[in-house]
Amino acid sequence: MAINWFPGHMHKARKEIKQVMPQMDLIIEVLDARIPFSSENPMVPALRGDTPVIKVLNKRDLADPDITALWQQWLEKEKGIRAVTLSHNQRSEALAILGLAQQMVPANIRETRALRIMILGIPNVGKSTLINTLAGRSVAKTGNEPAVTRAQQAIKLPDNILLYDTPGFLWPKLSPEECGYRLAVTGAIRAAVIEYEDVALFAADYLLQAYPERVCERYALDGIPADGLALMDAIAEKRRFFARGGVPDLHKVSEVLLNELRAGTLGAISLETPTMVESEQAREALRAEQEAAGQDGKKTARKKRR
Repeated sequence: MAINWFPGHMHKARKEIKQVMPQMDLIIEVLDARIPFSSENPMVPALRGDTPVIKVLNKRDLADPDITALWQQWLEKEKGIRAVTLSHNQRSEALAILGLAQQMVPANIRETRALRIMILGIPNVGKSTLINTLAGRSVAKTGNEPAVTRAQQAIKLPDNILLYDTPGFLWPKLSPEECGYRLAVTGAIRAAVIEYEDVALFAADYLLQAYPERVCERYALDGIPADGLALMDAIAEKRRFFARGGVPDLHKVSEVLLNELRAGTLGAISLETPTMVESEQAREALRAEQEAAGQDGKKTARKKRR
């Protein structure tokens, strides 16, 4: 399943961010701790230049802590990047992010004018909630649906800091394909543009590979199902989710599985690891190489025919 979701307001946001970013002293990018790579916007490195970045792995309480620690190390390999974790409603931890920001910006800038910080984050990652926590008041609209923030705004914070809020935006093509699935699993992509059962099947397959015991315990299964579809059928059997004719109601199963995963009912779960995404990137690079070679071969063949 290829997910392409780039609404007009997101295209506009990208253009606006490109214009404003060179004026920023520091960038805060809010990521979902369960999917730090998939929720990281690949447009940001090209747009930020040498501007320092704090990567905030939000929703720490929903992610596997051991894997989150690996992600912090992985992200900080890049120059000018610091990675921190955050849980919901932890105001002291949120304010510590501003303290870290001041440390990462040269003193001569902080002493002469307000510190300009841009905060970025894809839809539904908790960016607006973090802004309200930092401001100590409700200044950014929040919600459980993606793409709530639609326009940039500057927010004055204590200690002479100006925080520039931006609309959450995804990128034109979600690649590797697994990234699109993982974003859909966590709710970053509107349900209207995805096949619910397809996304749930992806989640079921992954859970069986990474957290089989936890899944079996949650749904009181006698053994580990053979694959994701077998898991969904088993959940339908246990919960009595049947459509007409006794057929398993996979849409109902999908709703339950995804909602429980998103809410943390299945426990602290991470949906990707650094090793996993490096393998996916290598595979994607090889595929692109092969496609390019194929295109070159076609061009050569056409020239010979002429």
